[in-house]
Amino acid sequence: MNPEAKPNFVPLAIVGMGALFPKARGLEAYWNNILGKLDAITAIQPTHWRAEQFFDADPKSPDRTYCRRGGFIEPVPFNPLSFGISPNNLEATDTSQLLGLYVAAEALRDAGCDPDDPAWDRSRTSVILGVTGTLELAIPLGARLGHPLWREALREAGVPEAQAEEVVRRIADGYVPWQENSFPGLLGNVVAGRIANRFDLGGTNCVVDAACASSLSALHLAALELATGRSDMVVSGGVDAFNDIFMYMCFSKTPALSPSGDARPFDAACDGTTLGEG
Repeated sequence: MNPEAKPNFVPLAIVGMGALFPKARGLEAYWNNILGKLDAITAIQPTHWRAEQFFDADPKSPDRTYCRRGGFIEPVPFNPLSFGISPNNLEATDTSQLLGLYVAAEALRDAGCDPDDPAWDRSRTSVILGVTGTLELAIPLGARLGHPLWREALREAGVPEAQAEEVVRRIADGYVPWQENSFPGLLGNVVAGRIANRFDLGGTNCVVDAACASSLSALHLAALELATGRSDMVVSGGVDAFNDIFMYMCFSKTPALSPSGDARPFDAACDGTTLGEG
């Protein structure tokens, strides 16, 4: 290899953006929060989980987390019919898939490619997103399958059969039920697939899992897709709406979470990371 050889430089352009972050429903709010030095990390939201049920300052306390702060997306208006989704299927569709559609539409409009306008060529537009691990919906669906263990525990405790069945039913009713759309609704790759399908984008669609580097890895692959001429435009970035107690437990028992609840990179007083959605 010639050490003086220079790689071919292919200029790329960012032509549109969309964003949904804690305390920022849109790009303007996101940039303003940065300029205004706004701290978007807050106490755990009851819409996600309750600190009084899971918090313990002792990192070794079983089934407890020592962190009770994070970044949480605020509720956004979402009309499933405008994205071709039946309201009956919402319960079986992961939040990441729904919000991915929401922000992708925003980015396309910002690029001058309105998803509802048939006038632009979609055949060479790809979707490459960073999506880490499993999706949130897998947890409640998997939890429903613990009924044999529940029955056995109730039986060993001497609970009558009829009463035990009633208890099992009540526990199961606390979780999302399995249905026809549950499987696609919990898959990470469907975050990109839904966007490509709904907006009729004919290029590559896939997701990249590189843990905390997933969004940057997705952008890297998107750049390669464009540089090689396989696509004319790529919808790329990261999607993560999985900030429930399961993820806090994963990071607590590593342990990687900041006990103070504040991420302070490059600071001598840094004490761990903080979880956030976006």
